Amino acid sequence: MLESTQRSKLDETDDTLFYDVPRFVTHVDESFIQQLTNLYRERLKPNSVIFDMMSSWVSHLPEDMEFEHVEGHGLNESELARNPQLDHYFVQNLNQKQLLPLPDRSFDAVLNAVSVQYLQRPEAVFAEIYRVLKPGGIAIISFSNRMFYQKAIQAWRDGSEDDRVELVKRYFRAIPGFSEPETIVRLSMLPRVLQLMGIPGGDPFYAVIAERKQE
Repeated sequence: MLESTQRSKLDETDDTLFYDVPRFVTHVDESFIQQLTNLYRERLKPNSVIFDMMSSWVSHLPEDMEFEHVEGHGLNESELARNPQLDHYFVQNLNQKQLLPLPDRSFDAVLNAVSVQYLQRPEAVFAEIYRVLKPGGIAIISFSNRMFYQKAIQAWRDGSEDDRVELVKRYFRAIPGFSEPETIVRLSMLPRVLQLMGIPGGDPFYAVIAERKQE
């Protein structure tokens, strides 16, 4: 689906080295985080089994909801160990190994927050998302316009924000068995100069959502 050049990064060094030092910061503003938490509250079911893919020291899950199990994944063990919402986690570089050490049809939801832009083999990763989802399970991919520019793939760097939404929809459509992707777009109303200054409310909110079809 992607050409080899579109998968390239400006910094092609091992991602594990780049993420070796923990970053106990949030990579989007409070408005984005609140919108994401509200979306999770609306779409996730209490007492369900959740996989938080490419997670960190925060998962942004609603604190007023209880889940049966939240499995975490990421590249920095110190960040994952700090995350109080994870019941278990594992470290894996998805650009080197896409197969997940998780059973088939084991999760009610798979979440990926502000990290999809770093996947160099998104087709294989989305195939794994499909595999581990239960029939009827939901996948929520959220992102804004922020990124580690040197680690984002060329297809993401070179595209407009609309192009990026379409790119994630293509990832889902590449895997037979996903429903037609739903998109949520909430653009910032702040002037561009204030967005660049990091004023709260400046980050646009995007989410692409699909379900594993019932069989």
